[in-house]
Amino acid sequence: MEQISNFFASLDYSVLYVIVGALISITFHEASHALTAYKLGDTTARDMGRLTLNPIRHIDLLGLLMMIFFRFGWAKPVPVNMHRFRKPKLGMAVVGIAGPVSNMIMAAAAMLFRALFVRIYLDTGKCFFLTEFFGVFGSLNIGLGLFNLIPIPPLDGSRVVFAFLPDKLYYTVLRYERFYPILLIILLYTGVLSKYLNISVTAVANAMWKLAWAIFSRI
Repeated sequence: MEQISNFFASLDYSVLYVIVGALISITFHEASHALTAYKLGDTTARDMGRLTLNPIRHIDLLGLLMMIFFRFGWAKPVPVNMHRFRKPKLGMAVVGIAGPVSNMIMAAAAMLFRALFVRIYLDTGKCFFLTEFFGVFGSLNIGLGLFNLIPIPPLDGSRVVFAFLPDKLYYTVLRYERFYPILLIILLYTGVLSKYLNISVTAVANAMWKLAWAIFSRI
C-alpha cells in the first residue's frame, strides 16, 4: 500500500489539471455564447445542438491543444445568425462578450474556493489537489477570457470591436474570418502574444487571489 501511495504522490498532475480545466472552461464559454444568442432571439445554436454542456459538441482539437501547451486557445465557434437579432451588430457584440464574462466568473469562483480550502485546511497538504486544481482552473479561465477579448476574428473581441465598424467594412472583415486562426497560431508560437498575455493573466490572477483571501481571512 505504501508503494502505491508513493506512486500516486510522485505523479505530476499538472497536465491533468490543465486538460480537465480546459474542457470545463471551453464548454461553459461556448454554452454561454449559445445561451445568450438564444435569449436574444437566435435559435441557431440550440437547433444545431450547441446549447449544451457536453464538451464534445464544443471542442476544437487544435484550440484545445493550444490551451494545453500555451494556456490560450479556442473552441468551435458557436453558429449565430445575426439577422435574427433586433440589432444585428449589437447582438453579435453581446453574444461575443458572454464567453469571456463566463470565464471571469468561473475564475473568481475558483479563487474563492481555493482561498476557502486553504483557510479551512491551513495544512494545505490535506487539500493539495483541490487547491492546485482551483489555482490552475482559475488561471486557465482568466487566460481564455483575456485571449478571447483580442479583436482578431474569430475571437470574441472582434465581435465587440467590429460592432462599431461601418456595415460595409464589417461584412468585408467577416468574409475572411476563416484565415485569421493561422495568424493567431503564428502570434502565439512566436511569443508575440504569449508574453503580454502571461503578464496580464498573472496580474489578474494575483488580484483575484488577494481579494478572495481577504474575504476568507476574516473567518
